[in-house]
Amino acid sequence: MLKILFPTLLLMLTTWLIPGKSLWLATLFHSLLIAVVSLSWLRNFSETGWSCLNLYMATDTLSTPLLILTCWLLPLMILASQNHMAPEPLNRQRVYITLLTSLQLFLIMAFSATEVLMFYIMFEATLIPTLILITRWGNQTERLNAGTYFLFYTLAGSLPLLVALLLLQNDTGTLSLLTLQYSSPSPLTTYADKLWWAGCLLAFLVKMPLYGVHLWLPKAHVEAPVAGSMILAAVLLKLGGYGMIRMLIILEPLTKELSYPFIIFALWGVVMTGSICLRQTDLKSLIAYSSVSHMGLVIAGILTQTSWGFTGALILMISHGLTSSALFCLANTNYERTHSRTMVLARGMQMLLPLMTSWWFIASLANLALPPLPNLMGELMILTSLFNWSPWTIILTGAGTLITAAYSLYMFLMTQRGPVPSHILALEPSFTREHLLMTLHLLPLALLILKPELIWGWGA
Repeated sequence: MLKILFPTLLLMLTTWLIPGKSLWLATLFHSLLIAVVSLSWLRNFSETGWSCLNLYMATDTLSTPLLILTCWLLPLMILASQNHMAPEPLNRQRVYITLLTSLQLFLIMAFSATEVLMFYIMFEATLIPTLILITRWGNQTERLNAGTYFLFYTLAGSLPLLVALLLLQNDTGTLSLLTLQYSSPSPLTTYADKLWWAGCLLAFLVKMPLYGVHLWLPKAHVEAPVAGSMILAAVLLKLGGYGMIRMLIILEPLTKELSYPFIIFALWGVVMTGSICLRQTDLKSLIAYSSVSHMGLVIAGILTQTSWGFTGALILMISHGLTSSALFCLANTNYERTHSRTMVLARGMQMLLPLMTSWWFIASLANLALPPLPNLMGELMILTSLFNWSPWTIILTGAGTLITAAYSLYMFLMTQRGPVPSHILALEPSFTREHLLMTLHLLPLALLILKPELIWGWGA
């Protein structure tokens, strides 16, 4: 664990010492080195239980894929941000890179924490750099409103969790994940017990987000710079899923009756947000609502509390993290050239950027879970566990799957096909940097096709 934390801290410090001309190149190579070293965690992946153990931090088969995804994403964010950050003053560039690095540091500590209270503190700490990214580097004045939504939704959901954790510590005498999962909590008999249980889940449901408490996400995505959208879609939403799985393992299982409202809301959200995607005109907003739809499926899979549900949720979280981040990068390449997120004003890109169209096609197919991509594997496992929980769920999950395919094709056709708008006279060609960025996004998906056992069978 320390072999990753120390280089990350070193990267934060050296950002302020590297000369201006080589700042981006040096930080890119440094972060890429950290990402490659993080792959060594896969050696411990086949082991049962915890590994890399010290007093406060450890990895297991749930946290390892999310930790590697976190480390993998930092060089991609630096690579994606170079173009729009180049005109900025040097000190602002340094602050920007420092914020991205500090975000990676907090996420590593959150995913590897063995104390629930430490996880909570790191969970909240990720708010600060993300909020600064949205409010300082957003594109429009609406970014301040988006930052307010993001902050208050997350804080309002997190306060009941803090109270619930303190009550849990008072009841069990410990908040260590190493021992809590073997303790036997008191059964949920009274309404107060059930409210306490809901308090444990609320922060994570807001973070995922569950349909109904999702309004902060499209606003934050649309206003954030490209790196903010990437880290938000790829990793920060997964903090919610990770927290839910951890809490469900260490607490008394929910009764089927208590699960009903959450699962129905999640599946209804899959259908509703998918339908909203079909009438979006803003490209980033469409991708953001697509994330809400996919996370609804993850929430439903986790709440079935079966090994298939947990494994499918983890696979879908990893594959969705890479796919949605790739889509935000592609949306950014269009925005940098056309200066518009409106799809009608930036269509016909196949004629102008044919190589980028092939990346758009692959990313759209990954978004609609085409076989043999791991997205399909995760969705099928979740659908199976939900059907086993209640056969009626096939109505909502089937409708959600069809709508997902419809809006993914709608997004591809609206951006790539059709006549080129008359106001677009000349565009820059695609750069090698952009093709490298897309390759690094989709390469791990190809690796998961070849070696699905990397995240297969968790929770069995």
